[in-house]
Amino acid sequence: MIAAILESGELERVSTGLSLLVSAAADGRPARALVTYGALGVLLDDDLEARALAEGAAPHVVPEGRAVFARTLVELRAAARELEDVCIWACAAAVQATGTDWALVSERLDGVLSTPAFLREVAGAELVVL
Repeated sequence: MIAAILESGELERVSTGLSLLVSAAADGRPARALVTYGALGVLLDDDLEARALAEGAAPHVVPEGRAVFARTLVELRAAARELEDVCIWACAAAVQATGTDWALVSERLDGVLSTPAFLREVAGAELVVL
């Protein structure tokens, strides 16, 4: 199993994290993630593609690559939601601290977990923090 803590709201880092999770699951390896502060808003964004297309949203992506990056980011998020071997939970503290709607989180992610509960859930997994 691979586990990731997605903290950063930087779109390039979120993309990397989602790519890691989706790739692992596509290869038959269970993938788990805990989404915290910065990444929470990204994963719940109704207009993620527009966000990713905005100038400066992904500073390492050249202007002519923005559309592909934005589309890929949206597709990775969708794939992570659909793949059976990917579970993504929101961090309870981040949900509370950011005032995020718990019902929305439960609808779009696999629920809400505390960090200690997440670490118990992924005990023995390779852990990556992004």
